[in-house]
Amino acid sequence: MMLRSLLFVPGDRPERFAKAAATGADAIILDLEDSVAPVAKDSARAAVADYLAGPRHDRCFVRLNPLDSGMTEDDLAVVLPGRPDAIVLPKAEGAASILRLLDMMGEGRVPVLPIATETPTAIFQLGTYAQCRDALVGLTWGAEDLPAAIGASSSREDGGRYTPPYELARSLVLFGAHHADVPAIETVYPDFRDEAGLAAYMARGRRDGFTGMMAIHPAQVAAINAAFSPSHEEIAHARAVVAAFEANPGAGVLQLDGKMIDAPHLKLAHRLLSRI
Repeated sequence: MMLRSLLFVPGDRPERFAKAAATGADAIILDLEDSVAPVAKDSARAAVADYLAGPRHDRCFVRLNPLDSGMTEDDLAVVLPGRPDAIVLPKAEGAASILRLLDMMGEGRVPVLPIATETPTAIFQLGTYAQCRDALVGLTWGAEDLPAAIGASSSREDGGRYTPPYELARSLVLFGAHHADVPAIETVYPDFRDEAGLAAYMARGRRDGFTGMMAIHPAQVAAINAAFSPSHEEIAHARAVVAAFEANPGAGVLQLDGKMIDAPHLKLAHRLLSRI
């Protein structure tokens, strides 16, 4: 499943659903959690259920309310009959949360995308997702709920960079995803008007090993898709690396374009080519 861009849409704004699907996002996330006020939960569930029941060609995820909210079972009862492509689980706390959610879904199970850093407990469970990798479509994180949970004033420096605790959370999610062999999805960039900041943020995520990113505004989708798609130059180089080793099956180290390449370069080339 290619997941470069995942666009959030408030579940109580049904007039935006089809527009979001038309942006070219690899998935839309119909949200029943933070973007929906408590008094609007029922109407949001109904709107999401109606959309899922209709004809659609997009990949559609649904973000539920957290397992400890007392609302998760009501969410599932309404959305599972529409067979969303995945469930996004906020405030997930490792494999135990995923197994609990799967049990709640019963025979109507669909894959899960955990938001894996929103509580202090969650940070210590990031290595456990490998235990339930077959149930996951990826692993992602958030930088808003965790500082609120521990009384931090912000997760970012004045220039927008994450402070050390949240850099740690981001890094652990990145390694946790690759440990589980599932896509690592970067969190949102909140300032959708800051094109230069978004470009730098995406480039950093791609460089570090994230394979996609969540979006909060349709204007971000095209840029995210481009940033997390291999360029023609990258594809050509990866194919050249693979071809060089195929032509020299006994070699451990080779030269290509004046540079040394070895087993890690071959692995990276195969990983990149698997995404096209």
